[in-house]
Amino acid sequence: MSAPAAPRPTLPTLSPTAADTAATAPATATTSPTSAAVTTAAPRRRGLLDWRVRFAILSVIWGFSFLLIKVGTEAYAPFQVALGRVLFGALALLAVLMIRREPLPRGLRTWGHLTVAALLLNTAPFSLFAYAELSIPSSLAGICNATSPLWGMALSLVALSEDRPTRRRFAGLGLGFLGVLTVLGAWHGFSGVDAKGTAFALLASLCYPIGWIYVRRTLAGTPGSPVALTGGQLMVSTLQLALVSALFTSAPASFPLWPTLSVIALGALGTGMALQMQYGLVTEVGPTTAQMVTYFIPVIATTAGVLVLGEQLNWNTPVGAAIVLAGAALTQTRPAPGKPA
Repeated sequence: MSAPAAPRPTLPTLSPTAADTAATAPATATTSPTSAAVTTAAPRRRGLLDWRVRFAILSVIWGFSFLLIKVGTEAYAPFQVALGRVLFGALALLAVLMIRREPLPRGLRTWGHLTVAALLLNTAPFSLFAYAELSIPSSLAGICNATSPLWGMALSLVALSEDRPTRRRFAGLGLGFLGVLTVLGAWHGFSGVDAKGTAFALLASLCYPIGWIYVRRTLAGTPGSPVALTGGQLMVSTLQLALVSALFTSAPASFPLWPTLSVIALGALGTGMALQMQYGLVTEVGPTTAQMVTYFIPVIATTAGVLVLGEQLNWNTPVGAAIVLAGAALTQTRPAPGKPA
């Protein structure tokens, strides 16, 4: 779930991917639950597996991320779960860079911006989601993650002057937050919902568009491949979380098998292999199609939480999630040239 967890040079989305056409600009910001990388449009090439298969695998990996966070927090402090996530993600991407013989980014300015990007896109949201799942179901965390494009649309109206509001996008924003109220059962006074945990999850989803706007303003056009920039970003996040973990948590007394494997998988698969798969999909089928993985993440997160962890599912959870996703989809639509919004 990065998702979490989800999916834009013109409007930050929940990214797992970029959402504008890379073919129309020389440099496009490609963001994900872990990435602030900047990628250059390249000729599309086919992968070894059909893109639909890779799309499905990517959806499952990111959808299961919230389950893995939940299992990880059974044995480790939230900061430690986030640390393991970025550490193993960084190791996976560094291995790719070694195989490709690609260098890490250079320049103090670039690393300074990557430090801020790491805080906004990795360190803060990963920690917040881990803390949230101490008290809320993984399925609810996955749905909260789906509000990220709604926050992004609202912020972009203030921070990005070229993102013009339209009636359709305003309707999507309102519809999306109506979906959030449905998920939380507002008509019952939010009874049965842990307010602190839910607030942490929503704040984590807010971190992503703030980070994407910062990246767009500072790192667009930066030399280097997406893997190199993201690898550098995760290295910085690893240092940040190592410091925070040392200050605020105690070293684990033991390393239970399933929580440990969950944290390793969360990083190596959800932050390493999944990003590689994401970049391949964006290159082959374009970012607009690739970003659709965003809308499968909360569905898979909810299904995994119910079937694997036995989490309770009330009718308002899937209904509210569907409304959230419909609203998020509306915020990403743009009228055809010459047509009214």
